[in-house]
Amino acid sequence: MEAHFESNPLIDRLPKHLKQFIKPQDYDDYTPINQAVWRYVMRKNVDYLSKVAHESYLDGLKKTGLEVDNIPNMYGMNRILKEIGWAAVAVDGFIPPNAFMEFQAYNVLVIASDIRQLEHIEYTPAPDIIHEGAGHAPIIANPEYAEYLRRFGEIGCKAISSSRDYEMYEAIRLLSILKEAEGTPEEDIKKAEDQVDFLQNNMGELSEMSRIRNLHWWTVEYGLIGTVDNPKIYGAGLLSSIGESTWCMTDNVKKIPYDISAADQSFDITKPQPQLYVTPDFAHLSLVLEEFANTMALRTGGLSGIKKLIDSKALGTIELSTGIQISGVFTNVIEHEGKPVYVQTTGKTALSYREKELVGHGTEYHAEGFGSPIGKLKGINLAIEDMSPRDLRAYDIYEAEKVTLEFEGNITVSGEIITGSRNLQGEIIIISFKNCTVTHNDTVLFLPEWGTYDMAVGKKVISAFSGPADVNSFDMINHVPSSQTIKAQKSAEREELEGLYLNIRNIREGKPAVISIEKTFYLVKDKHPKDWLLSVEIAELCDKTHNTALLHEVLVHLEKVKQSRPEIAHLIAGGLGLFLEKVSLQH
Repeated sequence: MEAHFESNPLIDRLPKHLKQFIKPQDYDDYTPINQAVWRYVMRKNVDYLSKVAHESYLDGLKKTGLEVDNIPNMYGMNRILKEIGWAAVAVDGFIPPNAFMEFQAYNVLVIASDIRQLEHIEYTPAPDIIHEGAGHAPIIANPEYAEYLRRFGEIGCKAISSSRDYEMYEAIRLLSILKEAEGTPEEDIKKAEDQVDFLQNNMGELSEMSRIRNLHWWTVEYGLIGTVDNPKIYGAGLLSSIGESTWCMTDNVKKIPYDISAADQSFDITKPQPQLYVTPDFAHLSLVLEEFANTMALRTGGLSGIKKLIDSKALGTIELSTGIQISGVFTNVIEHEGKPVYVQTTGKTALSYREKELVGHGTEYHAEGFGSPIGKLKGINLAIEDMSPRDLRAYDIYEAEKVTLEFEGNITVSGEIITGSRNLQGEIIIISFKNCTVTHNDTVLFLPEWGTYDMAVGKKVISAFSGPADVNSFDMINHVPSSQTIKAQKSAEREELEGLYLNIRNIREGKPAVISIEKTFYLVKDKHPKDWLLSVEIAELCDKTHNTALLHEVLVHLEKVKQSRPEIAHLIAGGLGLFLEKVSLQH
């Protein structure tokens, strides 16, 4: 039996920049009230979702080792998930979208290990173990859906963000934390909501990351499957929300056939969804994903791809037609007739081929940035990469020759060739010069005194994507979230209530109890009159042990709680309905 989830081979092969988000799941931090919240939601879900969820859901609960009565322990989950080729890790709330998707690409499920408060039992904007564990985990037992999730991660983590996207991530993370924390002043929540609203209404043109996150939201989080008239639930947000899973099945929520137009339908994470998309089957999800991927700079490259990277102000990569990859922060592109003729990075840059850094071309060597012409030589129809050895000799592209190369778009490279590097197909991918000057018309781009000039060879940009080509090229262990999740506050009153919950849990599980079920009820009724979930659990025990006299008292008390707190009346009725055929009170 494995002792630590770190020993799961899937987690072992995660790159370091993803491992920085993993935190230990401290199972002892879960309180008796937390366990009661999990149990209530899971029992309600299994009861209701068995009728409206995709058939994979109940089957997946068994396959992924999720128990109805206990919050899942990730050590145990990982032993079982390994059987279906997946793993799970604990993180602190929301993590950046690129990282979230990259975990999926490695078949690793990211689980926010905190759990929602009792006050937010129906829905929380913060990711929690109910949403992740009870929502995402069961459906990945379906192999077709699991492959969609992995592929989505693989493509999604390459999507280029805008600088606004990161602001939005931080704003949503902060809002979800403040809303879930108890005792947050209303003005703080309002301020955070206003910031999210402002950003949502001022995102400008949606970035690739925004659009693919929309697809993620309308499928992985809030997807329906089947027909518009008779849909079933498979999205994790719906599977983990006892309120929204019921609401979404009503005519109040518009049902739309799922297609690529969902990429342009934004969402508000703080409100129930006004419309949902229905896919006919899981295979259709992958078709739409491929259709979207065909629009991404990952596959289209070109001038627009470079411009997306420049706008992102973040680490990205372009790949040229020879396969050479330039990774860095792109800051400038010179264009001619709608094509890029020169690209420039600023700061640490690395050159790679097939996702492997080229020897001698890491960030230490290219510490100040990198610039290179792209395209064909002026007046010559043959690109450098397509030239035979005889052609290269004819144009003086040869070791120790002094040469002036004039590219289309008036980029001129003039210097003495030191050497060239070739790819596996024999195409030249880098030419190194000494005593080199590079100009664009009258603008100097490189001077001899700056050292060796390395020119990447490629007639066009075939791909542009977020992140580095080789993950080992850059130190990406730098994520410091601007906000930390806030733990539940402790008080003598809260500690006493936790003790009463633990007592009932022990009685239910046949363990030694400190006080009787009757005394527990009287204490909760007198000292914690607002609490409702423990009285529901006590009623269930009374029903099971045929203690009708106490059951009647508990039901009378719960009726009073419903009247004093009408907003939770349906939760009480829902809990009682799990074991009582018809709740009727004889006064």
